[in-house]
Amino acid sequence: MTAANLSDGAGAGAGTGARAARAAGGGDLRGGGGGLDDRVPFLARLETADRQALLALGRELAFAPRMVLLHQHEPSSHVLFLVRGWTKVTASAANGYEALLALRGPGDVVGESAALTGRPRSATVTALEPVRAVAVEHERFTDFLGRSPAVSFALLGLTSDRTRAADRRRLQFASMSVRERFAALLLELARMHGRRTDDGIEVAVPLSKQELAGSVGASREMVQRLLKELRTREAVSTGRRTLLITRPDVLRRIARAEHPDA
Repeated sequence: MTAANLSDGAGAGAGTGARAARAAGGGDLRGGGGGLDDRVPFLARLETADRQALLALGRELAFAPRMVLLHQHEPSSHVLFLVRGWTKVTASAANGYEALLALRGPGDVVGESAALTGRPRSATVTALEPVRAVAVEHERFTDFLGRSPAVSFALLGLTSDRTRAADRRRLQFASMSVRERFAALLLELARMHGRRTDDGIEVAVPLSKQELAGSVGASREMVQRLLKELRTREAVSTGRRTLLITRPDVLRRIARAEHPDA
């Protein structure tokens, strides 16, 4: 499927990759830390000229909330560079269990692994809010990498950082109970996606109880019980796909971890 076909399928207007390059280059994509880690998106790792040249290869697409950008198991035809908006990355097992693998936002790349390996996509990417992305056909993407060693090394660094982050999370979660894992997840969401308000820290990405459960290896019913406990302790306040953390200190004690930014 070409980028033009994707534009029709997305059901929304498409712009040029050059305009997206200017938009991506104008924002702060580097996150809060000074060094590169898994929280620094791909486009922020590139020099301005490389970023603009890469995005100019593609076509800008628009996706409405809950629209699927990439489907698990489908053949790879393109890579997506997110310019605006947040997405969730999920994977489903044969028994129907769905796990939340990651949240990807402005500056991130999705679909690159399938493009590089030629294998079917390993996860589904879904818009959590209005999303704009640049689609680059995988042949053009791999050709560009072959001509741009700096971009290739940046992609290698991103892959390494994501792998290390996943390993670190698995090791941490292996020593925790579900209750502790859930508290740690809420702290991480607050740190990465929280917005401070007069009432607490509002988690700005809308996630369902099932998605939260899949992220910590629990059932939806278990997450409901944990949220009820946290509401009783006045640590959180919840609504329909909304979460407000009012007592991060309670979550820290449960998670046995310190997150000073939360």
